[in-house]
Amino acid sequence: MRTVRLTIAYDGTEYVGWQRQDTGPSIQGCLEEALSRIEGRAVTLHGAGRTDAGVHALGQVASARLHTPLADTRLARALNAHLPETIRVVHLATVPDDFHARFSARGKTYEYRIWNGPVLPPFLRLYTWHRSFPLDVALMQQAADATLGAHDFAAFRNAQSVNHSTVREIGRAAWRRGDGDLLVFEIAGNGFLRYMVRSLVGTLVEIGWRRRPPEDIARLLIQPDRSAAGRTAPPRGLFLMKVEY
Repeated sequence: MRTVRLTIAYDGTEYVGWQRQDTGPSIQGCLEEALSRIEGRAVTLHGAGRTDAGVHALGQVASARLHTPLADTRLARALNAHLPETIRVVHLATVPDDFHARFSARGKTYEYRIWNGPVLPPFLRLYTWHRSFPLDVALMQQAADATLGAHDFAAFRNAQSVNHSTVREIGRAAWRRGDGDLLVFEIAGNGFLRYMVRSLVGTLVEIGWRRRPPEDIARLLIQPDRSAAGRTAPPRGLFLMKVEY
């Protein structure tokens, strides 16, 4: 028996999220079903993070314990043959048995993508948040700088979430311009609360739209109040880019 580490890319549009649910297809469920067909028994897959419904990934990581004698490259090909086209194993490797995709993770990087132009190209509608009004990127960057370091992000989590601690440490929070009218927000940290990135982006967009001052982010980190933060940005613009170990 061996431990394998999978790096996975997926289009989350049609899924209820990473985690298995009572209703609707999940990324975890599809992967476990494919692994079970190859393994000939039920397989439990552990993911580095639980992306929500509609969220995408280019670098999700998962781990599982397997009996199959298939070599890593052949196993990856076999898995992709059993998976829908919206989910792909981009890398698979046998790793030491003490590796765990969730508990061994030291940090994650996310991107949020916004199309900031008058007309949204139709082929981007499932992968960007369309904001047609002009956004002041300099103001959004000024506000994002306040998130660097360790802070209490309770103002930016799902109101129904229960966490032992809402303190997270952010090492990077940067806006950049992509092709055309694309804006990309990259954020890296040691962990993220549920809806944290999307709630932060929603607040930053209000700042870029000059509907609130850039100092609001720093204020919300000192005096956490979810009702005082901005709206939660839609899931379609969020991508899990990579997991650090």
